[in-house]
Amino acid sequence: MVAPTPYLHLPGTARDALGTYARVFGGRAVLHTYGDFGRDDGPPDLVAHGELVDGPVALFAADVTGEAPAAGGLVLALLGTAEPATLHRWFDGLAEGGVVVSPLQRRPWGASDGRVDDPFGVAWLVGYEGDGPAGA
Repeated sequence: MVAPTPYLHLPGTARDALGTYARVFGGRAVLHTYGDFGRDDGPPDLVAHGELVDGPVALFAADVTGEAPAAGGLVLALLGTAEPATLHRWFDGLAEGGVVVSPLQRRPWGASDGRVDDPFGVAWLVGYEGDGPAGA
């Protein structure tokens, strides 16, 4: 099955965001600047295209100099994409400097999930079915 890969347009924070995602999820950030691409529509050190590679989560990001496309209501879901302990670790990593909208916890219907807005304003839904780590 082919799945879409998120491409984040950020206001000058793509380098920090991809570094954070590499730390949280694993993998590494590959960055190409406006200068690398010979672009003159923004500062040469801004990220024109960045990618998280060699890890379990794939995504792209770039800095935008104008208005970013609206993504109203968009939430990136990591539901059942890893073992529960890993999902808890990812949730906690995304929450560092961000806002926990709803803690990652067992719900009345038996699944566990939580919602967090990371420090870059990206909304994430993290969860899993079944038993998780002790205390979850």
